[in-house]
Amino acid sequence: MTDPALSPAAGPGTLRLARMVSGLPMLVILLLTLLAAVGENLHSRMLAMGAATWPDYYQLRIIHQVREPRCDLAQDLDAAVERAVQARQAELAADPFADMLGGDVDRGAIRRSIETRLASCNRQWADYQRVIAQDNWQVRSYAALEMGVSQGVVLVTGNRRILLGLMLLFCAAAATLRRQHIALRPVESRLDDQVATLTQLIANALLTLSAWLYRSQELAQAAAGMPLAHLFMHDIWVAGFGALTVISAWQLFRPRLDLPASNGIGRALLSIPLYSFMCISSAIQFAWHGFYHGIAVYLNMMAELSALFLSLGLYVWVGMLLARSHLPQKVFDVFRPLRLPPKWLGVVVLFVTAFPTAYSGASGIFILAAGVVLYRELRRAGTSEQLALATTAISGSMGTMLRPCLLVVIVATLNNSVTTDELFSAGARVLMLTLLVYTVFVLLLGGRSTLRIAPLREAVPGVLKALVPLLPYVLIFAGGILAWSWIMGRGLNEFSAPAILPIIMLLILAYERYGLKQDEPDAEGYPGGRLTAVSPGKAWRASILKATDQSTALIGALLMLMALSVSVGGLLERSGVMELFPESFASVWIAVAVLMFMLVLVGMIMDPYGAVILVNATLAPIALANGLNPLHFWIMTILAFEMGYLTPPVALNHLLTRQVVGMPTGWASQHGNFYQRNFRFILPILVMGTTLLLVAFLPLTGNTWFNLILAR
Repeated sequence: MTDPALSPAAGPGTLRLARMVSGLPMLVILLLTLLAAVGENLHSRMLAMGAATWPDYYQLRIIHQVREPRCDLAQDLDAAVERAVQARQAELAADPFADMLGGDVDRGAIRRSIETRLASCNRQWADYQRVIAQDNWQVRSYAALEMGVSQGVVLVTGNRRILLGLMLLFCAAAATLRRQHIALRPVESRLDDQVATLTQLIANALLTLSAWLYRSQELAQAAAGMPLAHLFMHDIWVAGFGALTVISAWQLFRPRLDLPASNGIGRALLSIPLYSFMCISSAIQFAWHGFYHGIAVYLNMMAELSALFLSLGLYVWVGMLLARSHLPQKVFDVFRPLRLPPKWLGVVVLFVTAFPTAYSGASGIFILAAGVVLYRELRRAGTSEQLALATTAISGSMGTMLRPCLLVVIVATLNNSVTTDELFSAGARVLMLTLLVYTVFVLLLGGRSTLRIAPLREAVPGVLKALVPLLPYVLIFAGGILAWSWIMGRGLNEFSAPAILPIIMLLILAYERYGLKQDEPDAEGYPGGRLTAVSPGKAWRASILKATDQSTALIGALLMLMALSVSVGGLLERSGVMELFPESFASVWIAVAVLMFMLVLVGMIMDPYGAVILVNATLAPIALANGLNPLHFWIMTILAFEMGYLTPPVALNHLLTRQVVGMPTGWASQHGNFYQRNFRFILPILVMGTTLLLVAFLPLTGNTWFNLILAR
């Protein structure tokens, strides 16, 4: 991946500044996020273990608040009954209406009432004495540890908004300093650099102004007595976006001198970061409606899902840690003895990568996390550059409906018409359909190549030999998951994955540095030599710091894009554009065609989580009113989103692939015909587009075979 911070114009000073601004703080934020995820599970488990060890643990943990019962256990029952009877008689004697309402004293009822109170008092004293009898130094020590964990978890989880704000701003600063924000085209000339920097300056200034106006309004409402929460976030946004504005202004007066003078104004406009486009256009539209602080309002709405976006940072960090390990190479070593043709290797890769995509929850996250590793290994296996880029881009879209993808969980949570089991079951069948479509198109369009693999008598011994070095990694994964399940009482799922996977990757790097004494792979991904010049501990720490440093700009670029896409979604919702669609269509075929087109457009401009919320509120009711099966509609929706992420002019999955891999440099990309230059776009569009058309329209024909996809 090309890093502008490493260019002669940027110089080592810029690189050091970027690392100082984001690297170390980002490591702290990631570790705090990881500790919060681990701490929540650990604290729940500690409470359960305490209750299992001491039956009265929930009282023992707050033993200093337990007081003696105030009732008198030793009182004389007969004397108490007599006093109560006399008191009741005196009360009736003083009541002039007692004769009308019945003036008899029921001595038996009074006695039973007092007996009940004495029994309750007896139980209170018995419970108190039982709790006090269990109080010892062991339970006090355990309770002190458990409550310390509780306080730490509450401190971190209660400030997740602050962590998200700091993560976004620190990482955005790194992406700005390194000029790594996501754009349709990379900066290739000084004019590109100046236009991109100027628009970032305008966008950051608008963000600062919006945050300041929203802060002023909220403070005025708070002064008027309105109870408001999280006012401190306004100060963070204002200070953070103000700092980004200063960085952009500084860069505008320090242009890159290592680039040619001009490449045309048209190409320069394509170098404008997408978040700048979204910010400027949203600000103009919000200002037109007098909603000047609109961007900041939706930015704070993003903070409502702070745990989700913090998990995104952990997933990207896992990917960068993975790139520093030898695990990808050893996995591919298992397939190398088979001598799979590149076409068949792509099918295997897409099938295998579907499962980690399901845990990351979104295609863009997976590409940022593991795209560079996947592309590198495909190229090393002999896959052409264009096919490797296409396969990397589409790999992120393969597992978005597999268990336990968080996107599917959100869909099922927002409405009661579908369940996660239905969506996951259908998603597995859609995955197989997509693989079949990919195989067909690769065989037809991938050029001439042999389809033969190595003879089994040669391949099997090689595969078995390659599996041996992989066994320790399998044991680390299995041991980590089993240990988590035993300690935390829960397995690997979409909620625990952000906590488990970083720990496992840190253990894998420790195994390689301490156990194998092996350095990290070089820049091209080839195995590093044995550690000689540095100690294993230093090499392990260096790998973690490098992975964190590499993660910061990628996280910043993606989070800024997601933050502004939330504003765009809010703008669409407030504009009433979605309400212009008729509630009913002439036929269900027309309804599906129009909805599919709109869903692809939404997928082109919004992140998946915000897009699902928008579609659920606007397009889903229209679909159901026109007779679409809810399961059919939501499968089509997720596929249409993925189609949008693969379709130019935005093609987010391709932009993220380029972000981690770099621009294509092969002969076909530079000198081939239109088909050769753009095969990396054409193949994913054909694959995902064909799958989307099949899923959208064939169920309408009543085809029994295809309706198996929608089987409940």
